[in-house]
Amino acid sequence: MRLYFSLPAVAAGVLLSAPCWADSFRCGSILVNEGDTADQLLSRCGKPAQVTSRSVLRAPIVWYGSRMVRVPGDMIETKVETWIYNFGPNKLMQQVEVEGGFVTSVRTLGYGHH
Repeated sequence: MRLYFSLPAVAAGVLLSAPCWADSFRCGSILVNEGDTADQLLSRCGKPAQVTSRSVLRAPIVWYGSRMVRVPGDMIETKVETWIYNFGPNKLMQQVEVEGGFVTSVRTLGYGHH
């Protein structure tokens, strides 16, 4: 009996079975991940080049290990800070959102500047 596999089906199966990693980046040799505390971020990367702050209405957050889950129910006012790390012109900048004292998202930006 011969089995035939189509390339798109195999590729989809591999992608769907791959582990889903949280966004992260390195400060030197130390990895920063979603779920880390703001204090851990500061100790690993130092003071960010820029911080902006805003208040938003969101469902409360509960952390299960390194997985963030929003709890259904009443919305609460939450302070969200956006930290920008500029590591210079030869490295990519990082945008980190900190909510409730925890890293909730990491986004890579373009190359930094002096």
